[in-house]
Amino acid sequence: MTVAVAAPNNFAADAGAQVAEAGGNAVDAAIATAVTAMVTEPGICSLAGGAYLTIATPDSSEVVDANCTMPGLGLDPLPRGRGVRDLWTGYGGGVDMTIGHGSVAVPGTPMGLARAHDRHGRMPWAEVWAPARAIASEGFPLGQASLYYLRYVHETLYGWHPPSHAAIHTDDGELDTDGLIVIDGLADTLGAIAEEGVAAFTQGEVGRLVVEDVQANGGLLTRRDLAEFVPIVRAPLTSTLPTSGGDWVVATNPPPAIGGVTLSAMLQLLVRGGPLPRVWDDDLLDRLIRAQDVVLSHRVTALDAADDREAAGRELLASVERGEFDAGLSSPSTIHVSAVDDEGMACAITSSAGYGSGVMPPGTGLWLNNCLGEQELNPHGLHQWEVGARLPSNMAPTVVLGAAGERMAIGSPGADRITTALVQVLVRFFGGADLAESVAAPRLHLRHDRDGRVTSIAHEEDLPLPAGHADLAEPMHANSMFFGGAAAALCHDDGRLEVAGDPRRTGATRIAG
Repeated sequence: MTVAVAAPNNFAADAGAQVAEAGGNAVDAAIATAVTAMVTEPGICSLAGGAYLTIATPDSSEVVDANCTMPGLGLDPLPRGRGVRDLWTGYGGGVDMTIGHGSVAVPGTPMGLARAHDRHGRMPWAEVWAPARAIASEGFPLGQASLYYLRYVHETLYGWHPPSHAAIHTDDGELDTDGLIVIDGLADTLGAIAEEGVAAFTQGEVGRLVVEDVQANGGLLTRRDLAEFVPIVRAPLTSTLPTSGGDWVVATNPPPAIGGVTLSAMLQLLVRGGPLPRVWDDDLLDRLIRAQDVVLSHRVTALDAADDREAAGRELLASVERGEFDAGLSSPSTIHVSAVDDEGMACAITSSAGYGSGVMPPGTGLWLNNCLGEQELNPHGLHQWEVGARLPSNMAPTVVLGAAGERMAIGSPGADRITTALVQVLVRFFGGADLAESVAAPRLHLRHDRDGRVTSIAHEEDLPLPAGHADLAEPMHANSMFFGGAAAALCHDDGRLEVAGDPRRTGATRIAG
């Protein structure tokens, strides 16, 4: 078996290749890649966050929903509003966030990876985790994406909790930009999960250390939250997109997540406007801008605040199908890995720990998420979700199936730029561009205020905007990390593998087996 892997960095890509060469399939390789990325991308992601895995086999497809949930099982009354602090950072043009122990949601990533492995993995669980354990023991340098984010927040976000500060700073208190990062306790935590299974996290010593630290500092996470978390296997949200090269089926993250709905809605609007050309002209750019505008505006004003996100997401897609948006057309904190193999398996994993809570429970080496503190995804306010509820998410790991048997795994980090990055990559690919060209091509993204009004059109400087949009232009340098970091792996109908990483991040690719 041969496997193609697209990863955020070379350490992660090497991990996937190592597992593939040992006989693993696309799911094994994707899990090894993802866990290693979570180890080697401090600040960007962590194992103690949430994840979605979109998987296609030769016969079916599914999404494993392991996104974070609202904690507090067994707490009566629920002590809301404690253990948090608000923080502003200039990262990404300015972000308000809530951090601290009270911002920590129930992490589901380990449980989701285990569920996917149980259903589709081929290699022993411990062997899939071996590359991440090794790199955690040996140490690693901070990579491009981590350095970019940590230069903004290494003191304000990762400097107030002593174990967190020690993990990435020198003895002199400076961000460690030159040495190898060896995080105390992390290799032992990974070893426990590898040898004992995910129960080490949900019911064992690792989970005990996490919960005791959170509870001692005003947070809501309980042992019951970890022990009773169940990854949900869902049918993917699918869209059939007719193109000049044939029909493509896009299978992505379904409601109640937000990312897959917005991705599907934008793609459907674009293909309704006519054939997708390989060379982008002003007409296609104008269609892209207007598709982003109507869908993202609707998201800000309706989806984000909906009490029933599943119903609201399906109503958005129904409105697109009925043509209700056609008039509008006429006028650090995530990692993603993709893997495909030549036996018909494709796996896309997107995982997020929010912006990070700054919390590292002593003895674990794990940074905890701040998914309760992502203010743009919590419009009802801090701690206002029902206990056990899945939190909103931009993540949209996607599998694309071609009429001739092609299979692609694709996704991106990048908060609300995830869906707009994926739309632009797929539109270029469906228009006939090859995979590497589609991933590397320049992008744009519309920013909206809370009322759904466009405030600017951020675009890479090598993608000039068409006439009529110059007054909202917000040019950025080429290959700006702002526009995500797409990772795509493709198996052609003849079994040939192709893979592409994004030059906006340290995208790394491998084909091995």
